[in-house]
Amino acid sequence: MSEKTIEIGSVEHALALFGQFDGNIRLLEREFGVSMVNRAEALKISGDEHSVELCSRTVSALLDALRRGEALSDQAVRYCIQMVREGSEKELEALGADCICITAKGRPLRPRTLGQKQYNDAISKNTIVFGVGPAGTGKTYLAVARAVRAYKDHEVSRIILTRPAVEAGEKLGFLPGDLQTKVDPYLRPLYDALFDMLGAEGFARLQERGNIEVAPLAYMRGRTLDDSFIILDEAQNTSSEQMKMFLTRLGANSKAVITGDITQIDLPEGKTSGLKQAIKILKRVEDIAICYFTEKDVVRHRLVQDIIKAYERYNRGGQTV
Repeated sequence: MSEKTIEIGSVEHALALFGQFDGNIRLLEREFGVSMVNRAEALKISGDEHSVELCSRTVSALLDALRRGEALSDQAVRYCIQMVREGSEKELEALGADCICITAKGRPLRPRTLGQKQYNDAISKNTIVFGVGPAGTGKTYLAVARAVRAYKDHEVSRIILTRPAVEAGEKLGFLPGDLQTKVDPYLRPLYDALFDMLGAEGFARLQERGNIEVAPLAYMRGRTLDDSFIILDEAQNTSSEQMKMFLTRLGANSKAVITGDITQIDLPEGKTSGLKQAIKILKRVEDIAICYFTEKDVVRHRLVQDIIKAYERYNRGGQTV
């Protein structure tokens, strides 16, 4: 049996570390098989030597995050545990250095995983960036955050959001309402992110002035998009022709981010995904970056990560979903 005591330093940090109803501590105890007891502003950890060492390193990394002003969500604690088990917890320090933007509610938005940080860095350094990975990894949300930052910093004069409306097919033209009404349901994730960054009123004002434009991918044809930050979402559902058309719209002083999940292609059977093809064709082109996310970068409910792993195991068994 081994014991280790860690000084927490303040009541505020102790409350944040323990979490609601001591949820963070209960999680650490389950994950490492240790016992944890709060003593004043210190935490005593008991268990076998290896488990106590891993748990104490995790607690130290979580306290470092709190001192950097970061919040400890369930996802953040679980990610820290994962990084400690891999011996990579020191890399977590880099996450606190990047503030992408301030949300409409005054909350600083930072990358929450190393995969998100690499994605954010790639957007800073490259003109075109592909963000490829499973649902819940923040591909779209971070792209919108970077677009808002670029607009506020006067790097671009408008934000353009587009997405293929594969689910509607030919029926899109027969839906009631104008173009905006028809395409809105397919771009709801982009709207949600913009509301977080700008607030509903700020978004409506910029859209009315034409600084934010939302349009289906088909309406990009024939245009040259200058001085713009362009986001193509759900790009796995583009055809080869659509992807080439989109990429060649890029004008002067513009940046494009293309996001998608190649495991969730809704195209008709036998139709090649423009995203999969573009990754192969453009992987060695200068000023184009391709960032891959994994289940470790999932920042939604923990079950999303478990679901992705389960599907991967199922598919590795030689079966398809």
